[in-house]
Amino acid sequence: MGETNIERGRNARARLLTAARELIGELGWNAVSTRTLAERAGVRSGLVHYHFDSLQALLRHAALDEVRRMLDGTSALLARATSPSEGIERMLFDLDQYNGSDPASLLFVETYLAATRDHELRQGMSALVADFRCSLTEALTRSGHPRPQAAASVVMALFDGFVLHKGLDQGLSAEHIAPLLRRITNTEESRITNSKESRITNSEENGEQR
Repeated sequence: MGETNIERGRNARARLLTAARELIGELGWNAVSTRTLAERAGVRSGLVHYHFDSLQALLRHAALDEVRRMLDGTSALLARATSPSEGIERMLFDLDQYNGSDPASLLFVETYLAATRDHELRQGMSALVADFRCSLTEALTRSGHPRPQAAASVVMALFDGFVLHKGLDQGLSAEHIAPLLRRITNTEESRITNSKESRITNSEENGEQR
């Protein structure tokens, strides 16, 4: 029995999304055309606008789905870890699979750049990042970290920068950054650091008052 119209439609849509993910990384966001996309997916050009409101809508959908998949996979490492510090370190080492020039890295970078000019894409990316940061914050809060929200923000920035810089420095590895990351996310060390900072601040304030 052959495919039904519904099945053919689903398959065509799936092929378009796969092709979009590939081409964003290969050509760059703005270089992907309807014709190139349709040729890669093996469908008629008209099907792009049949299944999606526009080419940009298709690119957004494909990119956000892939970023969500990447973040979900990374979050799973946190869920399986015995502590937030261990889970976050596992996330960092998982990022070593991306070298800055592989398809996933390039899609990630292209999507970030496109989000600076595309309001809808920026909103979608912001929501994904906020959800991921919230998961980190909640895990650090449960572990008793003194500054969970700030630590989660630093971790997010470190992860993003790590992937971006690996494209420029192939010698950069998780091993170089892991010790510092442990100090940021380890609850006991963070408490000690936080206590020292508080004492220094109080001392400076008391000195000014005198």
